[in-house]
Amino acid sequence: MESVNKELESFSYSVSHDLRAPIRAINGYTKILKEDYADTFDTDGVKILQSIISNSKKMGELIDDLLAFSKLGRKQVTVSEIQMTDLVKMVTEEFVFEDDENIPEFEMGILPNAKGDKSLIKQVWINLISNAIKYSRNKRQTKVEIGAYTKDNLIVYYVKDYGAGFDMQYYDKLFGVFQRLHSQEEFEGTGIGLAIVQKIVQRHNGTVWAESKVDEGSCFYFSLLA
Repeated sequence: MESVNKELESFSYSVSHDLRAPIRAINGYTKILKEDYADTFDTDGVKILQSIISNSKKMGELIDDLLAFSKLGRKQVTVSEIQMTDLVKMVTEEFVFEDDENIPEFEMGILPNAKGDKSLIKQVWINLISNAIKYSRNKRQTKVEIGAYTKDNLIVYYVKDYGAGFDMQYYDKLFGVFQRLHSQEEFEGTGIGLAIVQKIVQRHNGTVWAESKVDEGSCFYFSLLA
């Protein structure tokens, strides 16, 4: 099983890596057509060019996420003590918002230190917090709670929002690659972010899970060794 998984990771890496160049070429050449030859196209032609640009961009993002996912199986996990409060503050301060967006209100509790690979755990926080912000954007206010509690020799961290939520009957799809519980028109994304979170946490011998109610928000949890 381990050998098969390594072969699949290698295959995913090769495919996604080799697809990046042609997709970027399609996007680049289409932009040239639109910018330099737009006058020779009618309205429908310009719309088609824009559609090619938009879809090739989405494909590029999907390939980049797939490449990031496949790299996780190849990256060596370097374990050290993580100053979790400092790490999460760094993550929240790195988010950039447009003038017309709700500025999230972060409510952070005590976050005990844990053992793990700092760069990988940072990606977990980025993915979970950015999801909380994204799925709360249709609410009047964006509130995100970040906290932790201890259980046996584990520290359980959580990110809670009051956004769109999801139907728990589709929970089995939540952490799957390319699985989405909301349409692309509602919320953008490639459906790989939570799969990356799960893979990182599993590589730390931890667990990730979630609770949610439609239109009331979601809470995502992950555990690490204390």
